[in-house]
Amino acid sequence: MKKKRMYSATALAAFTAVAVGATGILAEVAIFTDVSANHPYAEGINALTAAGVVKGFGDGTFKPDTTVTRGQAAKMITGALKLDTTNVKNPNFKDIETSNQYYSQIAALVATGFVNGYEDGTFRTADKITHSQFAKILTNVSAVYPVDATALLTEAKVVFNPTKQLTRGELSSVLATMLAGATPAPEPQPEPTPEPETNNYKLSIMHVNDTHGRVEEFPKLMTAVNEQRAKNPDALLLHAGDIFSGTLYSNEFEGQADLPFINALKFDAITLGNHEFDLGSSPEGHKALVDFIKAAQFPVLTANVDFSKDALFTGMFSDLVSSEPENGKIYSGMIKEVNGEKVGIFGLTTAETKDISSPGSIVFEDYIEEATKAVKAFEDKGVNKIIALTHIGFDDNAAYDNDQILAKSVPGIDIIVGGHTHTELKEPFIVDTNTVGEKKDATLIVQAKEYAGFLGTLNVDFDEKGVIVKHDGQLIEVGKLADDAEGLKMLAPFKEKVDAISATEIGVTLTEELVSPRTSETVTVGVRNSETVLGNIITDGMLTKAKQFTDKKVVMAMQNGGGIRAAIPAGNITTGQVITVLPFGNTLALMDVTGAELKEAFEHSVKDAPKESGGFLHISGAKLEYDSSKEVGSRVVSLKYYDEATKAYVDVADNETYTVATNAFTAKGGDGFNMFKKAYEAGRVTDLGLSDWENLKEQLLSMKEIKFTTEGRIVDTAATQEK
Repeated sequence: MKKKRMYSATALAAFTAVAVGATGILAEVAIFTDVSANHPYAEGINALTAAGVVKGFGDGTFKPDTTVTRGQAAKMITGALKLDTTNVKNPNFKDIETSNQYYSQIAALVATGFVNGYEDGTFRTADKITHSQFAKILTNVSAVYPVDATALLTEAKVVFNPTKQLTRGELSSVLATMLAGATPAPEPQPEPTPEPETNNYKLSIMHVNDTHGRVEEFPKLMTAVNEQRAKNPDALLLHAGDIFSGTLYSNEFEGQADLPFINALKFDAITLGNHEFDLGSSPEGHKALVDFIKAAQFPVLTANVDFSKDALFTGMFSDLVSSEPENGKIYSGMIKEVNGEKVGIFGLTTAETKDISSPGSIVFEDYIEEATKAVKAFEDKGVNKIIALTHIGFDDNAAYDNDQILAKSVPGIDIIVGGHTHTELKEPFIVDTNTVGEKKDATLIVQAKEYAGFLGTLNVDFDEKGVIVKHDGQLIEVGKLADDAEGLKMLAPFKEKVDAISATEIGVTLTEELVSPRTSETVTVGVRNSETVLGNIITDGMLTKAKQFTDKKVVMAMQNGGGIRAAIPAGNITTGQVITVLPFGNTLALMDVTGAELKEAFEHSVKDAPKESGGFLHISGAKLEYDSSKEVGSRVVSLKYYDEATKAYVDVADNETYTVATNAFTAKGGDGFNMFKKAYEAGRVTDLGLSDWENLKEQLLSMKEIKFTTEGRIVDTAATQEK
């Protein structure tokens, strides 16, 4: 039991006497001109004034209805509690110097544990304090004073409203009410007899996935990892693949900008994602990946990838589960001793890589078979706590592989730390049945979305047999944290070069602006309700790229208008301007859908027309006619695609299945496209992982001439009739 902090009984008694004596006496005396005897907070205000805790203003007022800042509240609370504000320890808030007028009071309160700062290392003295924030402070205070926050607010005549800002009168009334009933903290009682300790083994894991060249996020990720390691130094740190591709950092440095951070973060292991193989078709082949792995200060794990036919990997790969893995080498799996127990970790890479990346002669083996071999290898060595570090997707195309099938199919896997589908699992997903629905020991699946935006944490208790008996996990939002100072120094030389590249001209000159308008009282045509030249160029690039990456017949490409965020001004186009148009880092996806689903999607696209909708679809390879005067759900007049065989536009047939291209956001059901979400969940979507802004850049470079007029791809017949 923690010992409660003791406060001076003399000081409390003195204040209590004033407060109690004030009841019915001081309240009858009008100390301040704006606090009458019948003011709801008069008694508390007068009691705190008599005790010397608060003062009024020079004009004889107290201003009881004026809101309180965090700094002012700290001053009043420390005064009421008679805390020592002289001998204080600096809490080291970034925004509070020792010369700050509230420094000593805040330092004293932080030392008691009654208040804390924000996750970014600030205190924000000038911010107003809300009822909700004050109730949290009262909860902390209750560790010393046996008070119930809700009852206390009621007794102090404060009507609780979470978002309402606290006033001087309310704060005075609460403090006076609390201390009038306070008694010195009791002497510590003997420690209770502890419950018998279990033999449970505790394991903690931190994890990220699909960071995709987001190097500028790594300084914040360093802060998050350091904070977690301060709490749990033995926590594993794992990366579930796709470090390469997606930003200018990846384009320019081919993983070498990511590597210093990943080494500095001291990852215990990573697996390889499909994008690690993107450079295989380059003249240098997989040299960038080999260089990355050789310089890695951690082992790389993947059990279902055969590198034997690529000479660049000679001597780097061992198809073994190693008890002594070397940094910069590739293994099927590894055994790591953590807190006196052996933990087995093996990796898997999606077999889809052969279709959506450029692996060359590298072969991807059956993930279920290889996972089964890895688990057996661990169990043969007496290891019964097993982690699969996978880049196969939480719910990806079952024809290839995914984590849920893995969990059901391979006994013995306790935890799956996954990636590939960029899934935000806010808490661990539990699989406790096998492929035929029979009960099995639980397997936990975790995934931390994408782009180093979250650090996943998982804490697990195993019993003596290696079965999970308790767990908790969450995602820490990295973007809310401060940058690590050393991380910023590491970033600087890379950022300087990337900023210069962003300003580099791509080699295309516009004679006029490629507009991306929004509608207003005077503008009726916008990027979210009408065909635009820029939308046509974007979708043309998507369709061209999609056809290069599949043998299927891709009939059209679609881009949501809400994803087109800026115009490109006239003049020489820069890389930065292209990125500004499509800034979300979306990737190109192929989707197999029926004609009926396509028509349903376009009904959804035009449901708000002529008003704006972020889900309004721009198209390439197709033509849409709709009537915005018709009832929602019955607006599509005709939907046609261009048939290469007949060189003509033909009607989309309800019962036919078509392959179409769109961005992964839309393919997963973004903007309310539930019909696409169902296709995604049914395994009918393949994310090619190709950056949307890079596709746009390539399309602009390929165009011999840029026409600044639309082509009649999307026509509202109601508008035509009006004309």
